[in-house]
Amino acid sequence: MRHIIPARPNPYSGGALDRAAQLREDDDFLARAVNDPAARVTYVWQGKALLTGGETPAAQLLPLAGLAPALFLGLYRDAPLFAHDLSAQPEQPDFGCGEFSDLRGLASLLPPDDAAILATARGMLHWHATHRFCPACGNALAPLRAGWVLHCTGCDRDQFPRTDAAVIMLITRGEFLLLGQSHRFPPERNFYSTLAGFVEPGEALEDAVRREVFEEVGVRVGKVAYHSSQPWPFPASLMLGYYGEALSEEIVLQESEMRDAKWFTAADIANRHALGFDLPPRDSIARALIDDWLAAHA
Repeated sequence: MRHIIPARPNPYSGGALDRAAQLREDDDFLARAVNDPAARVTYVWQGKALLTGGETPAAQLLPLAGLAPALFLGLYRDAPLFAHDLSAQPEQPDFGCGEFSDLRGLASLLPPDDAAILATARGMLHWHATHRFCPACGNALAPLRAGWVLHCTGCDRDQFPRTDAAVIMLITRGEFLLLGQSHRFPPERNFYSTLAGFVEPGEALEDAVRREVFEEVGVRVGKVAYHSSQPWPFPASLMLGYYGEALSEEIVLQESEMRDAKWFTAADIANRHALGFDLPPRDSIARALIDDWLAAHA
């Protein structure tokens, strides 16, 4: 199976954030960092990030001003960077600059550093918000290691950040691409995308690719090749991108999951607007899988 190299980094990946894990247990450093004039904080409110306005948005990083948030993100441009969740406030906070916006759909417009920072902040703060009590004994959890561990105040067990592994795959057969339309997609947009699904316990990633494709559209898959990955903090997924070679052609929809699925040619994709359908947005790994395969087979 032909190896296809990604043509561009996936949004939310890369960036210059130094996570500085070695500093998370350095209480002296963290005490100094809170009062460092160069320290900055990124705010999240009800899942939205604070961004600068305008046609080219960026992360609105504000002075820490002595605030002691529970989450230390790391070092950015050699300065401490923190994240703070304001979701408990019923009204949107007003800092006199920037605006709170949903990251989805904006990643391709953000500088790579900013997208990676905001993805990390959103994912970690969601974990804090949804893991307040110990799953073993029910007692309250308290942040340790600058917010990267939640420690049970009852049974002393530690909880670590949650990431849900999901495979996303472009299945091909000769010159044809298999794209589907989930019931989750807005019908009015009529876009077709790659198939995807969560990895189950005890399952290899390649096996998850084959299982999900067969479950959703009834197509058997043989060879599987890795492409790239993308953090997807909506709320806490890591998308692992693959190509797969189909061993069969007949489509049998899992109607509870899929609205439609079809085989497309490169010409169909190029003429998609005339044919009345569209592709997923460019900030998605799904689009990268499609674009890179088309470029390799042009």
